[in-house]
Amino acid sequence: MSEQTEYDVVVIGGGPVGLSCGWQAAARGSRTLVLDRVGFFNERLGTSGAERHWRLQYTQEDLFQLTLAALPQWRRLEDLAERTLIHEIGSLWFGDVEVETNEGQIAGTARMMDKLGVGYDWLTAREIESRFGFTNLPDHFAGFLQPQGGTIDVRGTIAALYGLAQEEGCDLRGGERVLELVPDADGVSLRTDRGRYRASKVVLANGAHANDLLAPLGASIDIRLYEMALVTMRRRSEDVDFPFWFVFQEPTPEDTNLFYGFGRNPWSPSELVRLGPVFEVDALEHADLATNTPNPRHISRIGEFIGRHLPALDPEPVRTGTCLAVLPGDPRRQFFLGTAQGLVDHGEHLVLYSAGWGFKFVPLLGQICVDLALDGRTAHDISRLSPTAPQEESQ
Repeated sequence: MSEQTEYDVVVIGGGPVGLSCGWQAAARGSRTLVLDRVGFFNERLGTSGAERHWRLQYTQEDLFQLTLAALPQWRRLEDLAERTLIHEIGSLWFGDVEVETNEGQIAGTARMMDKLGVGYDWLTAREIESRFGFTNLPDHFAGFLQPQGGTIDVRGTIAALYGLAQEEGCDLRGGERVLELVPDADGVSLRTDRGRYRASKVVLANGAHANDLLAPLGASIDIRLYEMALVTMRRRSEDVDFPFWFVFQEPTPEDTNLFYGFGRNPWSPSELVRLGPVFEVDALEHADLATNTPNPRHISRIGEFIGRHLPALDPEPVRTGTCLAVLPGDPRRQFFLGTAQGLVDHGEHLVLYSAGWGFKFVPLLGQICVDLALDGRTAHDISRLSPTAPQEESQ
């Protein structure tokens, strides 16, 4: 270990949000360290796979405002990395327009786009079928295409953030697990499996493992862990492609009945596409219990949906995998984001981000966490997302 054990900012978790924090803290001149228990560029937790959904639209106005604020941050990141990271292939939402999900609600989101002046095409079931190749959709289905939505290059983003953090002088240490953190009146002491550190501020960006470090301090956040299936399928024709799509349906007794799919990745030579169910069932007690093996029933369910409604794809999977989704116990909350003041003693020295579908916010989350750590405030409205915000206020 380096003799330098004192830092202005220590970031726990070296995924996309942690690397974004490391880069932006170091860029502001802070002595910064990012620690990851497994190692950088691993895909064991929430960053598995090559792509994530990019969208502007949200049902909730505060989150919608955050995506609008995130877009220029993405453009800045792309300029610095000299590569395109957001590909605007479109974001298609369709199905039962009043169904409430962790992704949002179609009707409410359309109203919010109207309010904020974000354009979209409203589509009937028959129009969705004729434009995008779906078949046999229920007559009451409807939805919209938001043309600025699309897909994010996950691995390109992580590589860009890692490189920028290095350039700014951030210390990056993989394969080092934080065993304990103890906030006090002057900062935070940390013990890892390799040594000890002292920090003025600590950012907890370790997702599924946040409670491992909060529990010894007498605190926890209400998160749920789901091992969701990933499915790769083959297009029947190279002439067929899709926007990102998400179908909203009433839940069944067995699952949440939600499915999504991507088009062909514009940055990849592969002709395959990735899809999956979003089933919030069979929650895990701990991230270490993940099997990395998808539930066969969940694979069958997405295959059945594709076989019935999207004939341009071969419903037989080319390969399968899993992604560990970390979601708030109360889906109205969407995220935990803020300082730990009021959650633990001397929590003003801890900044926390965990849970939710957050990849679309990565550059902005880094900025917000660093602003909270270094300035004690942020210009963005995240009051509803605070770890100590009462759940009844998380509307």
